This record gives sequence, C-alpha cells and structure tokens, in this order.
Amino acid sequence: MTTNRPARSAALAVGTALALVAALAPAQARTHAAEPLPAVTPRAETPTLYDDEAGGSANADDPAIWRDAADPDSSLVIATAKEGGLRVYDLDARQVQSVPAPAAPGPDDAPGRFNNVDLVHGLRLPAGRADLAVVSDRGHDRLRVYRVDRGRPGGPLTDVTDPAAPRVFSAGQDEVNDQQTAYGLATWTDPASGRSYALASRRNRTEVALLELLATPGGTVTYRKVRTLTLPSAFRLPDGTSWTPCAEPGELPQVEGMVVDPANGVLYAGQEDVGIWRVRADLSGTPKLVDKVREYGVPGVYDEETEECAPGADPGFGGTRLAADVEGLTLLTEPDGDGYVLASSQGDDTFALYDRETGDDNEYEGGFRVTAGRTADGSEECDGAAVLNAPLGSRYPRGLLVVQDGHDTPSVPEGREATGFKFVDLGRVMDRIDD
Repeated sequence: MTTNRPARSAALAVGTALALVAALAPAQARTHAAEPLPAVTPRAETPTLYDDEAGGSANADDPAIWRDAADPDSSLVIATAKEGGLRVYDLDARQVQSVPAPAAPGPDDAPGRFNNVDLVHGLRLPAGRADLAVVSDRGHDRLRVYRVDRGRPGGPLTDVTDPAAPRVFSAGQDEVNDQQTAYGLATWTDPASGRSYALASRRNRTEVALLELLATPGGTVTYRKVRTLTLPSAFRLPDGTSWTPCAEPGELPQVEGMVVDPANGVLYAGQEDVGIWRVRADLSGTPKLVDKVREYGVPGVYDEETEECAPGADPGFGGTRLAADVEGLTLLTEPDGDGYVLASSQGDDTFALYDRETGDDNEYEGGFRVTAGRTADGSEECDGAAVLNAPLGSRYPRGLLVVQDGHDTPSVPEGREATGFKFVDLGRVMDRIDD
C-alpha cells in the first residue's frame, strides 16, 4: 500500500452490515497504556529500495520467510517491491535475486505491481512436490506463482504461473486499469482435503476471494475462484449513529494484511481503517471483529484540494492498541500450540500481539517497537511483516522476524522515497515481550 495516504472512503450504509457490526463490536472503554512498549533492534537490513525511475519504481511492501529444511543457514526472505517486482534475500539481508513484474499489456494499461506474497509448501506438480511463492499482482489483477528452488543456478525463483490464469476480480482490462484489483494475500492448505488456497483482498473494496490453487499437466499453476466474502463498509456505533471511514469518494475501507492459522482454519484480516476480523478461512460463517483501531467511529470530511480527511471529534468508540492503518498480519506459532497473531499498527509504528486461541477470544497479549540500532534503523509505517519461529542456522537460532520499513533513512536527496526490510532476531522479541 501507499504510505501517508488519506483514510479510506465511506460507502452508503448497508442495513445488514450495520446490524452485523452492532452485534459483533460492542463499545470499548478507551484507555492508555501505563508503560511504554518494549523495543527491539534489527540485526540486519536489506539494501534500500527507491520508488522512482532511477530506482526502478521499487517500493518495499510485504515479506515471506522460506526455510531450507536441509540447510537452515541457506533460508531465504522473499519480498515484494511493487512495480519493482520481487526481491530475494539471504539471511544476511543481501539480495540474491530480483524478479521483474510483468510489463503493461498496452501503452495505456497498468504495469505489473506486486503487492503481497505468501508461501505454499509441497504443492503437487507433475514433476513432484514443490514449495511456491504466491504473489498478488495488483497491476494485472492476477496471482503470480513462483517455484522455490534454492540450488537453481539462475536464482531460487522460477515463474510457474499458467499463462491462462484468470483475473481475480476484474471482468476486463478497463476494470483492471481502475485498479480495484487483487491486493492483500494469504495462503492456506486445508489439512482435511490437502487442497491449497490463496485468499486475495480487493483494493478499495471490502471483498475477499477464496481461490483454489491448481496444478496443470504442463507443470504450471492456475487457480479458480471458490467464493467471496464482503466485509462491512458501514458500521453502527454504540450511540445508534452510522459511521463509515472517510476517504476519497468511491473508495471503500479495504483489507490488506491477512494470515491464516492452519491449526483451526481461521483467517485474520486487517481492514485498514477499521480493525482485525476473524472468520473461517473457507469464508463461510460470520466474521467477528477481534479488535478495532483507535480511529474507529471518528467522523471525517474529505478535502479534494489536499486529498486528505479532516477528522472530527473522537466519540471514544475505538480500540486502544491499534492506530490506523492495521497492516502486516502474520502468525507466530509456538511448539506447544500456543502463539500469537502479530499485527503492524502502522499509525504509531508499533506491533501488537494477540493470543491465537479463539477460545480466549484472541486476547491482547502485548506489543513492541522495532527501533534503530547500531547497524540499522528501525521500522516506521510498517506495511508488511513475516515471522518464523524455527531455527534458521547460526544467524537466527531462535527464529526470525522481518518487517517492512516505510521510511528507510539512508543519506539520499530530499524527496526520494526510500523503503526496505529489517531482519530482527525473534529470540530478542520473545525475551522482551516475556519480561
């Protein structure tokens, strides 16, 4: 997503959506944390990406961590760079491969733009099982799929996307150019059926689509849409009034950050200006709002001249842990089955942890910041995050957290947008949140 943007837009109130949220999201008293959140520092950072012509329009967004089971020291971080395509890094945060996004199909069409990435392990292809990186191509409204092979001479990623793979949401190229296209992404393999899926959200809309990933006889990967879920765009507040997040006319409050807990088949979806939803990963059942952003319920007026929303008085119906946008959802599992849903609170540069146990109603468990250290700066306005609680060789024996940094701070000319990714020792994070 683009940082420093106005809040997402309002839509007309929908009666069923209002009734749903009134039942599922009771008012919360707003309190302030008594103590500051603990801080951790990165161990390494990737080379800076620049979102301009000289930098190849590369803008860091979302990472995924691939573990090499045979040689954990050779594990990789695969990350999106929007129009800059994909970047692959080793555990020292050094780039080992750059994969370009597809070109625009025509001179007036949008180019490829890779937004989110997630992994599928062991999908059966004609040549055998393979690990895959699945990417949402916002520019073309398609998913792109890359096989991961650490030892391949040309680089670990090979494009195995079927050329006939369909658009996710758009009926034609004109709709694609409007860019209400595939945006956020999470993958999921159903242990009961063994089938693998991607869940894709739609930019500037509230839809989430469930897509089954399918191998073709030629060794490529395509997908079919199973069903969609539309989250609310209008909300009934405890005082009986209706509220919709403010934004540019025609835009609805979108979802980007998503993650599936494979233990129970639950999807967590971050509706950026609203909060975190929980729903079955097959998109059946009724969504539940787990937590709300602080700005929930705050009225706003969109100013076309400044392209920003002027907020009104806060009625006090929001949460206390997340500042819009809620982004970068990822799952931190523990060997005993416990663990956390981790979310980036982009508006205040913090990270929030929620108990993954739905029986405990995903209780808030704490948070932390990623701040500047001796060798790397911290993370600000974080878009995407990935965590893996598994030994990754000598560098990260207790696991790894990778977070996007929306304001990388190298010595560059003023006005040049710089982003990157920070590698954080997960052991340090666990030590700090357990203190």
